[in-house]
Amino acid sequence: MEVANFSLEGKVALITGASRGIGEAIAHTFAKNGADVILVSRKQEALDEVATAIKANGGKATAIAAHCARADEIDKLMERVKSDFGRLDVLVNNAGTNIHYGLSTEITEIMFDKIMALNVKGPFLLSQHAVNLMKANGGGSIINISSVAGLRAAPNQTVYGMSKFAVVGMTKSMAAEFGRDNIRVNAIAPGLVETRLASTLIETPEVYERFKANHPMGRHGQPMEMAGAALYLACEASSFTNGEIIVCDGGAIA
Repeated sequence: MEVANFSLEGKVALITGASRGIGEAIAHTFAKNGADVILVSRKQEALDEVATAIKANGGKATAIAAHCARADEIDKLMERVKSDFGRLDVLVNNAGTNIHYGLSTEITEIMFDKIMALNVKGPFLLSQHAVNLMKANGGGSIINISSVAGLRAAPNQTVYGMSKFAVVGMTKSMAAEFGRDNIRVNAIAPGLVETRLASTLIETPEVYERFKANHPMGRHGQPMEMAGAALYLACEASSFTNGEIIVCDGGAIA
């Protein structure tokens, strides 16, 4: 009997925001399962450290610094992927930001634009390029990192929540557009995970204690606890999973 295949051998996978947190955990997991990983974030030095660690564990990794909110840098990045690798099998749109925690009436236009540029415009432009590369190679998997803030109200994180709702909408629409090209588009919606992005919530005692008291598991998540869902969506085991949002929040919104 045929069994589920979780291998990424022979696959090329690009992960944005790969220098730390969820992106780094996904990169290590993909490399451990055979993928040739392309690590992307703004700072080359931080990426090089991750690439070195992956290679030390027998994996394959290439570090490319690029700002994933800037169209010109995205164009250059994807041209390099095409010239150096000739294919792209998996794209993980993980890079994101939330530079404002407070009332929506207090956010500035500059803050709004920065959040939407990195959280929405960047993943959309990267996905455009990825679709073209994947079509030429018979298919692929795009994995967007949304958030539980993209599935329910997010008080004091209104614009961040808006951006993550947009990611969910993009995921479902592109899944419908490109499924017949054997390109699957899915998303992961993490809950509170220990990353720099979530540090304000975790390190503010009155906020975190209230969260912990009401959480089914009584704790926040770790980056590596998101990586298993990403591996599933990247590999052939999920070949009939398309347009879905996998919630990884320990049961918080259940």
